Amino acid sequence: MDNKIIIIEGYLAAGKSSFAEKLSRALKVPCLIKDTFKTALCSTVVMEDRKQSSRFSAITFDGMLYVAERLLEVGCPLIMEGNFAPAGVKDRDESDAIRRVLEKHQCEPLTFKFMGDTRVLHQRFVEREESPERGQANRIGSAVSYEDFDMWCHNLDFFDLGGKVIRVDTTDFDRVDYEGMIETAERFMEGTER
Repeated sequence: MDNKIIIIEGYLAAGKSSFAEKLSRALKVPCLIKDTFKTALCSTVVMEDRKQSSRFSAITFDGMLYVAERLLEVGCPLIMEGNFAPAGVKDRDESDAIRRVLEKHQCEPLTFKFMGDTRVLHQRFVEREESPERGQANRIGSAVSYEDFDMWCHNLDFFDLGGKVIRVDTTDFDRVDYEGMIETAERFMEGTER
């Protein structure tokens, strides 16, 4: 099978979800976005603390991986978005779990790695946390220092599935070539990207 998956991962508040939605519409390919997946799973659950939210994040990841595997089984390409953790960051090595599914289904990945100046991203993160659109299931629930935020972001630096990786600096959204990224993704899906 010539399965294809696009992974959009990287730093917090880097614009991953917005791009994933835009790319999904452009390619007409299903997209699993970690935060919206968690919101859907937890719509009737009140998060009492950060520990409980983290537990539901792990459940969310398992659910996303289950759906991804069902799509890949029938040859359906897909997009997965999230701040997926490499080994040593969480209890589970999410990059290894994704890699095993891709190997099982002989799936070729294209990864967009969203990064940027963590001071700028931290400010975006703080503003997003205060936004009612964020949703209760995805809120941290307490102030996050720049130092903690910077560490969380750089903990994600070592996520690697193999395949082509495109690094995207989203410090300034106006300087990001979204159309070029969509064209790259289209060529990847068609099998003409090298």
